[in-house]
Amino acid sequence: MHSTHNLVIEDDIEINQLVAKYLQKEGFETNSVYDGREALSYIANQEYQLIILDLMLPKVDGQEVLRRIREKKTIPVIILSAKDTEMDKILGLGLGADDYMTKPFTIGELIARVKAQLRRYTDFNLNTNGAESKVLKHGDLELDTGTYEVTVDGLKKSLSAKEFAILKLFVSNPTRVFTKSQIFQAVWQEESLTDDNTVMVHISRLRTKIERDPSNPVYIQTVWGFGYKLGEGC
Repeated sequence: MHSTHNLVIEDDIEINQLVAKYLQKEGFETNSVYDGREALSYIANQEYQLIILDLMLPKVDGQEVLRRIREKKTIPVIILSAKDTEMDKILGLGLGADDYMTKPFTIGELIARVKAQLRRYTDFNLNTNGAESKVLKHGDLELDTGTYEVTVDGLKKSLSAKEFAILKLFVSNPTRVFTKSQIFQAVWQEESLTDDNTVMVHISRLRTKIERDPSNPVYIQTVWGFGYKLGEGC
């Protein structure tokens, strides 16, 4: 795996230093910050390949930090939080997180998830950068596979890596209907879908960004009882 620079944003000093220690043992360069304001300063001034983010942070909360990250960056974000209800997870994923782990956690599982996210992210970048940039068009929607830029009606939309991958999957297969499981396998590159909410939340979040009326979508349409397909667009 290529050299990576990660950021741990966690106000619990013991947890932060434990996570950073094990990431460094795995060969990952790692910075630690302990509040949201400090995190935003680091993110603005350094390039990271992955961020581990607590939601309950002082000064600037984790949700706002995640929102600010997603305005400009598609890097993987793993939420690490004591908030463990289903709605908390749905909200975190809906804000643009790529994974969600609840406390208490095992360091082995966290490291495994970090490696999985980094592998998908770096492989995706290598595959895209190694190929000729291609612009996919569908109605007023355009995707640039080289720059990850998406525009609708000429207006640029900021998507997370997963949202871009989902949209690319649909635009590359304009006549195909995908089940939630098929979307999960193609985008997350895992065989088993254990939680329908994972795909549904990302689809909902994507619709809010690219549809004029998310409640009446024209680009990503629901096929009731089966899954989703690309609509005719505008």
